Amino acid sequence: MNNAFPDSTAAPSSLKPQASSLPQAATLEGFQQLIRQMYFEKDAARGIDGTFMWLMEEVGELAAALRSGTHDERLLEFADVLAWLATIANVAGVDLGEAVKRKYGAGCPGCGQFVCRCSDTEKP
Repeated sequence: MNNAFPDSTAAPSSLKPQASSLPQAATLEGFQQLIRQMYFEKDAARGIDGTFMWLMEEVGELAAALRSGTHDERLLEFADVLAWLATIANVAGVDLGEAVKRKYGAGCPGCGQFVCRCSDTEKP
């Protein structure tokens, strides 16, 4: 099943591909755009379901690196997880920068503070 953007839905303007490279001080938006530029055609053909499976595989590799990997292995696995998260966001038409701002831009979603004061038994 291909869950890429329906024909009638264009990608948000912030997700439109542009020639770029990753600057030294990367932004989430810039990274998502770079991933889109490099891989979107393949990602859209794979769809959300296939892309989600790749994301989960990378999360598993990160878990293994956190348990017993070197710092360099952890570094690379974090990058892979972030790249696949950006990939699935692109396929789903979600701007990660907008999502983060909407969810965390006013502080913790649980307590509304910028230094979380939620009980340790709560999710945040």
